[in-house]
Amino acid sequence: MRNFKMIVEYDGAAYCGWQRQKNGISIQQLLEDAIARIVREKVTLVGSGRTDAGVHAINQVANFRCTTLLTALKLFRGVNSVLPPDIVVKSLDEVHVDFHAQRDVLSKIYVYRICNKPLRPVLGRNYFWFIRFPLNLAMMKKAAQYLVGTHDFTCFCATGSDIKDKVRTITAIDIKSGEDGLIEITVEAKGFLKYMVRNIVGTLTEVARGKRKPQDMKEIIDSRNRNIAGVTAPACGLFLKEVKYD
Repeated sequence: MRNFKMIVEYDGAAYCGWQRQKNGISIQQLLEDAIARIVREKVTLVGSGRTDAGVHAINQVANFRCTTLLTALKLFRGVNSVLPPDIVVKSLDEVHVDFHAQRDVLSKIYVYRICNKPLRPVLGRNYFWFIRFPLNLAMMKKAAQYLVGTHDFTCFCATGSDIKDKVRTITAIDIKSGEDGLIEITVEAKGFLKYMVRNIVGTLTEVARGKRKPQDMKEIIDSRNRNIAGVTAPACGLFLKEVKYD
């Protein structure tokens, strides 16, 4: 049995998320079907983690095992030839049989993009959250520092989640502004709860609009109450940027 590692980029707008589901088409499903078509055997694809409906990936990592005699290069070319235009395999290599895309993760980096200017842009509108009200980045950065470290992030977890242990460690948060009103919020952690980044971003924007104070973030975290935190930012602005391994 051989083990292959893939790095995948996808536009999640048309899909129900990474994980195969009964109620819609997923990224995992299309990739598994494409691989099976090339290697002529059923495969199970293991992703580094789930991305929700509408969320994109720049470098999602996954692995699968199969008995094919094809070279990694031929497999790489074959799989890309049958994928839809909004999914692409950026690299495909044979790796040690013990490599596991999910269990071996050291950390994951997500980036959230906001377009902050008075006039709503048309181009790129599916890849950021448009906010016309001025955002104070200095206040947003002060609030973000309360999130760094190990905390119970129940307040930023999706309501109804069946995950019992909601303690996670955020190792870094970076907020920067670019050209044409673009703001990027980058968050790194070993693991994330459902909607965690989007709920954090929604709360940070409320601080940036003056609706909350930066120091309110500590009270929000300590509350362990989703209703105390801010709104959920739209999925379209979120990207899985990088997955780190040894």
